[in-house]
Amino acid sequence: MDHHDEQITLGRRLLVAAPDAGLRRSLTARLGASGHAVEAVATGAEAVRLLGRRRFDLIVMDVDIPDLRDLSRHRPTLTERPPILCVASCESLDRLVPEIGTGVADYVTKPCRAAELLARVQVLLRAAGRARGPVLRYADLVLDEVVYQVWRGDRRLEVTAAQYRLLRHLLLNAGRVLSKEQLAWQVWGESRPANTVERLMSRLRVTVDRTEPALIHTRRGFGYWLGETGSGM
Repeated sequence: MDHHDEQITLGRRLLVAAPDAGLRRSLTARLGASGHAVEAVATGAEAVRLLGRRRFDLIVMDVDIPDLRDLSRHRPTLTERPPILCVASCESLDRLVPEIGTGVADYVTKPCRAAELLARVQVLLRAAGRARGPVLRYADLVLDEVVYQVWRGDRRLEVTAAQYRLLRHLLLNAGRVLSKEQLAWQVWGESRPANTVERLMSRLRVTVDRTEPALIHTRRGFGYWLGETGSGM
C-alpha cells in the first residue's frame, strides 16, 4: 500500500449534500462505515457555509439540489477546492453534463450501489490527495505527510508513529468529538483497550499543548476533540 492509499484508508472529511433525508442518511452511513468523517446538509446554501469554515476533501451531492451550479463555482476563497461527486438519476444526467468541469468531477446514478459509490470516492480522494499539498493544519499546528513531521509554530514536535497517526486523525476531524472506541477503529482498524488510547492521548497532549492555547480537549463521558476552546464545543 503506497502513502496515498494509506491516507484514504485512514479516512477523509467528506461533505454530503442532499435534499432527501433518506438519501442523506444512506450516503452518510455508507461513507461513515468506510472510516470517513462525514457531515451532511440538506441545501447548497448550508454546504457553502460549512465550506467557508472547514476543510473538506470531497463533496458528495445530489444533483437535484437547486443551487448546484452556484456551489460548484463558489469556493474562490478556499485554498483547497474539494471535488464534487454527484448522485444523479438517469433522467437528470442531461442536466448534469454542463456541470462537468465546473467542479463536478464524477457522478453515480441512483439508486447507487455501495461498492460503486465507494470506488468512485476512493479514486477522487486519491487524485485530490496528490493534487493538494500534503499538509494538514489547524491554528499553528502543522502535520507534514511527506516527511512525517509535526510542528507547533516554529517548534518541531517529537512524536511516535502511533502518536502521529492519532494526531493526524484528530486534525482530519477537527471540531468533532471522537470516543476512544472510534479512535481505535478509525486509526488502527481494530479494538484497543481504553487505557491504551488514554495513555497515547495523554502523552500527545503533553507534547502538543506545551504551547498555548491548548488544542486537544476532553469532553467528559464522550471522548476527545481537537480545536480551540472558543470554536463551539
